[in-house]
Amino acid sequence: MIRALIIDDEIKSQATLNKLLEKYCTGVEVVGFANNVKSGVEAIHDLSPNLVFLDISMPDGDGFEVLHQVQSRNFEVIFTTAYNDYAIKAFQFSALHYLLKPINYIELQNAVARYKQNHKTIDLNEKIEVLFESLNKQNKKIILPTSNGIRVVELNKIIRCEADSSYTKFYLEDDSVLMVSKVLSSFEGILPPNKFCRVHSKHLVNLNFISQYIKGRGGRIMLSNGKEIEVSESRKKDFLCRLKELAHYLPIEKKCK
Repeated sequence: MIRALIIDDEIKSQATLNKLLEKYCTGVEVVGFANNVKSGVEAIHDLSPNLVFLDISMPDGDGFEVLHQVQSRNFEVIFTTAYNDYAIKAFQFSALHYLLKPINYIELQNAVARYKQNHKTIDLNEKIEVLFESLNKQNKKIILPTSNGIRVVELNKIIRCEADSSYTKFYLEDDSVLMVSKVLSSFEGILPPNKFCRVHSKHLVNLNFISQYIKGRGGRIMLSNGKEIEVSESRKKDFLCRLKELAHYLPIEKKCK
């Protein structure tokens, strides 16, 4: 049985989530509730939950403050938020789960299923470290869900990403390849644009690993590992702009027109 704790400052939200868990998520027992940072930290220490549903916005702080104050993080977290743009990229970087309010029961079921599948594969402390780095805009690592579990990968070790149907292949500097069950566009949206560029419908490359650009209708690029990648004509202008910005250390906001 999964011992779950709900931390949310709205009593109505607590009750709604509790009912959804009872009706749609077998094997989950809600062992307690808390409505602010202080009571949330105390509840985690007292109840030792396996899974915490953590609201971001609370009267005396936010959900991130709860994680800062908890001494032992031997549980998994699913964030809940009413703001669809608040810290979403940070959650994606750290492989932490989140649900948008009002909570959809299918998304809740999926989040609980992901917890059951992955909760033993990585320490929460490592996820939290990546989360806080991302929130502070100091992205150095990303956590990737693979068929064998979850991997922590340094961004500067990623040479390129390649679309493979509904999956994405990550080619790393050590010649290893990770297959991740997410589409390429999902990573295009979160990997930093000053380092990574979509050059083709199938390819997202780390600009720091480009050794040569070969002119053509779209052109081709040579990577430091010897791999040759096609640049699509529609993406050529943006790619060359990104390359110039990297070479001249210009801020990414000053994009070529």
